[in-house]
Amino acid sequence: MTELKEYTTIPLRNAAEGLALFGPQDKFLRLIEKETVSLIHSRDAEIYIEGPADEVRSLQQLFDTLIQLVQSGLQLNERDVRYALELSRELKADELLSLFKGEITSTFRGKPVIPKTLGQRHYVTTIRKKDIVFGIGPAGTGKTYLAVMCAVAALKEGRVKRIMLTRPAVEAGESLGFLPGDLQEKVDPYLRPLYDALNDALGLEGVAKAMERGQIEIAPLAYMRGRTLDDSFVILDEAQNTTPEQMKMFLTRLGFGSRMVITGDVTQIDLPKGKKSGLIEAERILRDIEEIGMVSFTDQDVVRHALVQKIILAYNANGEQQ
Repeated sequence: MTELKEYTTIPLRNAAEGLALFGPQDKFLRLIEKETVSLIHSRDAEIYIEGPADEVRSLQQLFDTLIQLVQSGLQLNERDVRYALELSRELKADELLSLFKGEITSTFRGKPVIPKTLGQRHYVTTIRKKDIVFGIGPAGTGKTYLAVMCAVAALKEGRVKRIMLTRPAVEAGESLGFLPGDLQEKVDPYLRPLYDALNDALGLEGVAKAMERGQIEIAPLAYMRGRTLDDSFVILDEAQNTTPEQMKMFLTRLGFGSRMVITGDVTQIDLPKGKKSGLIEAERILRDIEEIGMVSFTDQDVVRHALVQKIILAYNANGEQQ
């Protein structure tokens, strides 16, 4: 039985709108055509689509959404188009219209920081609502970056008095003593991703001044023991490399007026064989506590190069076959 075909047309306001929509040398249009079977082309001031009925409906929503984003001033990139295409298959592309309005803060250069996926938006919303939030998922999903941006926004707005950033400094037990230099010089290489996010938010000088004033503190996890953190926004990064004892120690540092975000990727555990991950255990033990947010990211939330998403999918598929 031949599948019923439909066609539709979508008007464009001018040539510039079409150029922004299709990308340089029609790059975005070719990307969409490669992933669909429908005939898509532009003529005069409209887009013509012909193909299977379900796909025509999803493509109409896709282009309607992308046109509205362009009209709102957003400069589309390949990631935006690819993600919108994925969502359109479930007729969810229109959810992007509200997604790009949810500014968290701005970088020190004035560029707005916004969630790029629905999973990221859920993460940011959860951080704003709950005192402890776990962000668990693959590399490239913005877990650490968005947590730091939320922390900077809270500091700027006076909701916390300081930001505390921590990480298991050395994957296999935090043996720092043999490294040269003082504490900061010893741990800086392990904490570089946290510095990168802070520098993006506040600039090098802004971070240095905030650290001098005690508004930002960066330290290895081992140095959190015995402390109670009030009025603080605390981020534990690479939490898959904590032991259960370290994780319990960290979580019980929560003080009044404080928030904690714990990020990690359970597929990249670097602990010695036989050592349990504190992140996996915490997720199991704490999942039913309503006041704690558990946010899981998927490959759809990867906002790096499109190949990163494909690499993650390939590794996941290989893991399922073994």
